[in-house]
Amino acid sequence: MPENTRAVLDPAYWDAQYAKQKTGWDIGTISPPLKAYIDQLTRNDIRVLVPGAGKGWEVNYLFGQGFKQTFLLDFSATAIEQFKRHNPTFPESQIIQHNFFEHQASYDLIIEQTFFSSLPPEKRQDYVQQMHKILAPGGKLCGLLFNHKFDSAAPPYGDTEATYRELFAPYFHFLVFETAYNSIKPRAGRELFFLLKKI
Repeated sequence: MPENTRAVLDPAYWDAQYAKQKTGWDIGTISPPLKAYIDQLTRNDIRVLVPGAGKGWEVNYLFGQGFKQTFLLDFSATAIEQFKRHNPTFPESQIIQHNFFEHQASYDLIIEQTFFSSLPPEKRQDYVQQMHKILAPGGKLCGLLFNHKFDSAAPPYGDTEATYRELFAPYFHFLVFETAYNSIKPRAGRELFFLLKKI
């Protein structure tokens, strides 16, 4: 396994990023495409997971909108501490410090926001299989992916729409997969919004 792969799969790497405030992926609020998706949902009694949630902007928004079965998952203790500091009333039992690839539970909806792009390409197949495993029958995976590659050996890792489609196709039906129309300005035209349903 390449050295950079080992590094970014270690919680200590991400603890250091948060401690040094090197969190360029964090836009300080819920991403507009995800907010728009959540706002049109008609049921809020579903179980929702936000993996690699970091400071948990999506978690906070979901919970505030009445999605009381929303769970935060991250393996960075520093990220979780920061989330708790800003969300002191969020249920402790729904804050999970754990490795996503070892997580065992079942969810109706999983929200993807910069988690995929934090993982080395070598872990993408594992990511898709784990998402499929922890989604309930008919469960959905919704989120954003960068639609271009980055010239860097460190996160974020992007790719092309064709690559993503090939990766997800064996496990999911594509309900929506298109360039986001409402990204924040620095990411305009650079994000794919997707909604997938478990096969």
